[in-house]
Amino acid sequence: MPREFRGVWIATVANIDWPISSTDPWEKQKEEFIRLLDYYKSLNFNAVIVQVRTSGDAFYPSNLAPWSKYLTGKQGMAPKTQENPLTWMIKESHDRGLEFHAWLNPYRATMDLKTEELSPEHDFFKHRNWMLKYGTKWYYNPGLPEVKNHLLAVISEIVANYDVDAIHFDDYFYPYKEPKLEFPDKATYDKYKKPGQIRDDWRRQNVNELILALSETIKSKKPWVQFGISPFGVWRNQDKDPKGSPTRAGQTNYDDLYADVLLWMKNGWIDYLIPQLYWSMEHPLASYRKLADWWSNNSYGTNVYIGNGPYKIREDSDEAWKNPAELTTQVNYTRTLPQINGNAFFSAKSIYVKNQDIASKLKDEVYDRPTLPPSFEPKSLAIIEIPVVFDVKTTTEKTQISLEKPLDPAIRYALVQGGNDLETLHDTVIHPAWVGGSRARSLEVPSLNTEYLAIRWIDHFGRIVQTQVFQTPKTSRP
Repeated sequence: MPREFRGVWIATVANIDWPISSTDPWEKQKEEFIRLLDYYKSLNFNAVIVQVRTSGDAFYPSNLAPWSKYLTGKQGMAPKTQENPLTWMIKESHDRGLEFHAWLNPYRATMDLKTEELSPEHDFFKHRNWMLKYGTKWYYNPGLPEVKNHLLAVISEIVANYDVDAIHFDDYFYPYKEPKLEFPDKATYDKYKKPGQIRDDWRRQNVNELILALSETIKSKKPWVQFGISPFGVWRNQDKDPKGSPTRAGQTNYDDLYADVLLWMKNGWIDYLIPQLYWSMEHPLASYRKLADWWSNNSYGTNVYIGNGPYKIREDSDEAWKNPAELTTQVNYTRTLPQINGNAFFSAKSIYVKNQDIASKLKDEVYDRPTLPPSFEPKSLAIIEIPVVFDVKTTTEKTQISLEKPLDPAIRYALVQGGNDLETLHDTVIHPAWVGGSRARSLEVPSLNTEYLAIRWIDHFGRIVQTQVFQTPKTSRP
């Protein structure tokens, strides 16, 4: 089956998806997270995009940000556990064959103006000069070099310490514009602008410099960690730029959020893009169909997936979302476009807490079989030593596959399948075994009391290094 990204956003801000309550014990929060993973695994998804920084906070122990109130009930208060929540979430995801994309909001510092509820360790108090108030929130000032360096440090901390598959940003760069309210960065603009540079170009330059620096930082530490962005669904309207889409969106990436996403793709700064097309197929102002076509024609060799909005199902004024087939129609249309390689869905609870009939329809009609997410090409190729299997032992609980030598660290995981017929072996259930560069000498998967085994060795870039098929010794079977 063709590779395809099948992701879901798990939003933690305001406890949208998880944890259900910030004051629940960690053990209960863990149970909720496992249920989420198991559910999306059962729908044949292959990636979760988990929000680990919502607004200057962290879902992991950090030297650069306080604990999130959405995890513990109070910002800066550590969870009552010895476990590292992020390490645990990554392992549980990998154990189910799900990629873990760490989702961060770079510039949003607060969700409201109640600064008295912030931890003393929040940057609002530690670096007050970095902050700008706009509307009902505080933001990091994107024009300050110190802010860029701080965000680089935040990302470096995660990439260096955690086995994430990707760093992920959403659509929040400069904030969405408020009516008749100018973002208050004039003093910074006057200080840092180039001669003759207009403010809009200067703002785009600030974001461009951050994206480039983040890309270089991530790849210098772990070249296999992807850098992905999920921007607003419209780059520019056609009335502003003939290269733009046939849309009439009220705000756009380029003109309002100062995110020149096409430039990032052209320059190879990001590994994937997930434009948020949260409209119905034939929406009069921003048609899903027309926008999917437009992004397919403007991918510049980048892996492009489409962001879908099931949160609108049976909740939106657009009558199209009352049609149970709207979501599957969108995904099926996406599949007809040559440069689009998958979908992601906002957000997890939309077809989990409710609309499970739509989830069943999605699995039965579209995601009826599991598949791998797309691979991506590294900047340089390394020679990988092919693993050699020398023994297989199966009990009623597990199958253990032993290797002649420790695994090459470039091997990230293996996909193991078992069957009694070579013709249908690759159609059987896939059992992922994550090793993550650990130089393991053996793999364990659920018990496979079968005549044949197939193992596909996958490297950090998602490439199949080799597929091995062999007959299991009868003595190894219970």
